[in-house]
Amino acid sequence: MSISRIQSGTSAFRRVNLALFAAGFVTFITLYDVQPLLPEFAREFGIRPAWASLPLSVASCALAVAMLLAGTLSETLGRKPVMLCSLFLTSILALLTAFTHSFSSLVVLRFLQGIVLAGLPPVAMAYLSEEIEPATVGTAMGLYISGNAIGGMSGRLFTATVTDHSSWHMALGLVGLISLALSIYFAWALPPSANFRRRPVEGRYFLTSVLQQLRDPHLLCLYGISFMVMGSFVTLFNYITFRLLGEEYGLSQTVVSLVFLSYLLGAYSSSSVSKLVNRFGRFPAIRACVATMFAGIVITLAAPLPLVVAGIAVFTCGFFGAHTIASTWVGRHAKTAKAQAAALYLFFYYLGASIAGTVGGFCWAGAGWLGVAGFIGLLLLAALVCISMLARLAARPKEARSLARS
Repeated sequence: MSISRIQSGTSAFRRVNLALFAAGFVTFITLYDVQPLLPEFAREFGIRPAWASLPLSVASCALAVAMLLAGTLSETLGRKPVMLCSLFLTSILALLTAFTHSFSSLVVLRFLQGIVLAGLPPVAMAYLSEEIEPATVGTAMGLYISGNAIGGMSGRLFTATVTDHSSWHMALGLVGLISLALSIYFAWALPPSANFRRRPVEGRYFLTSVLQQLRDPHLLCLYGISFMVMGSFVTLFNYITFRLLGEEYGLSQTVVSLVFLSYLLGAYSSSSVSKLVNRFGRFPAIRACVATMFAGIVITLAAPLPLVVAGIAVFTCGFFGAHTIASTWVGRHAKTAKAQAAALYLFFYYLGASIAGTVGGFCWAGAGWLGVAGFIGLLLLAALVCISMLARLAARPKEARSLARS
């Protein structure tokens, strides 16, 4: 028999939100702390921009693949133990990256970091869908994603600023110490699972649950959306630094890092988008978010620096809104193996980051920012196609009843 869910406004609700905010912060600060350092890697190691993106791309790719197993592992070991292991191991690996002096060793450590990070994002989504009352799970998910946004912003600001005044080794080492402290807080603050039901390790269950999710056309559309929007988001932030540090603007690392303050708007967007969904519905809301991203990338094509920054801010708001809607949708639609459904969503999410983030480097080398913006525009058009397909599925009478019950 299921124990009652955690209600909004209670002390337990606040503890869960703060703990998962901290976990989301650690996830994104350790995953994306190298993003503003890509030009530094290209300069120090004498490599092309596309190859300089590998410390980020290999971590994202490893994270995407490992999450498929992490979700299933948490069905056996429990949600909190898997998340704890993930946070502590990634903090230790972040500390080790501070002592690397070759590009190959940096890439290897980042690859391992991606693997251990896999134990948090899908498991956190499953934990929230199991422990929080359905009426407020969207709000809780938005707050968790806000932690991602603030962590991503802080990592980029922090590493760029410290690198400007010291070195990227020092910056990554300090990120590791901060992450370790927040991991200790998470271990203390997060309540144990109350509605979790343990499953034995079964290879057949893993395969059948993956196939079950991949046969669901609704989930396939949502997975496509996650690939496109995350791929476009990472591509923008991977290569906007090359543009702003280059001859066109000639800014310093510290000044360029201020662009990442737009993540504050993203945090607000992710935590408040549920109001938009409640008022207009999920389809109009997610279309509006993707359209906002498209408008943002068009604005960045302007030459004046204030317009470029404004375009980045607009794009960021749209991205976090779209991601919050889609990720909540997956948790509500999946009837069984919720951790596996969430893991597949995030598999496509980070796969998009890895593939598009590297392909964007070739677009930059071939056509500069216009090439990058054009590539992002194509990804966003593909996301709108996925949304249209999802809407057509929902329009079918049988599918519409199923979607309404979800």
